[in-house]
Amino acid sequence: MNIYTATITLILVMDPLGNIPLFLSILNSVDIKRRKRIILRETSIAFFILIVFLFFGKYILKSMNISGPALSVSGGIILFLIAIKMIFPAEENPQRNHQMGEPFIVPLAIPLIAGPSALAFVMLLANQDPGHIWWWALALLISSIVSTIILVFADVLRKILGQRGLVAIERLMGMILTTMAVQMFLNGLEEFFHLH
Repeated sequence: MNIYTATITLILVMDPLGNIPLFLSILNSVDIKRRKRIILRETSIAFFILIVFLFFGKYILKSMNISGPALSVSGGIILFLIAIKMIFPAEENPQRNHQMGEPFIVPLAIPLIAGPSALAFVMLLANQDPGHIWWWALALLISSIVSTIILVFADVLRKILGQRGLVAIERLMGMILTTMAVQMFLNGLEEFFHLH
């Protein structure tokens, strides 16, 4: 995997376009200027959490005795499930998105941005090719900046693309992510069964 593929995959996994309706719903009662500050804060927290998992995830894996192939296969499964939800979204529960006061870390930073799939993917990158850890950090930085820009301009994008446009783009992203997830799963099996 190269830095371009890693960046694209991270953007797909973070799913900023898919998160637009959720972010706007959760931050509905917050002033627009304040909303942008909250989004910047939450995306920064998510970036920090992902960086920690990128650099120290291998120690977490070692302490739990999890092998590289196991991480690759499980990461592929998680990404596949995320992709299926992007293609076939479940009905939203308005009560689920109702927040009392201003959200902090949960649910915006975790799990909407730095969710299980993003955490698994950055650990997978670090585990498969630790020699290029700084390339993965750069990929994470670029994808976080792209996600932040999309979420900061969530109101504008919803007006331009409309709800149907957002859904169509998210489903397209889900299709791309599905193929990446299957490839990750196959790579894990190949490594486990030594099928090089």
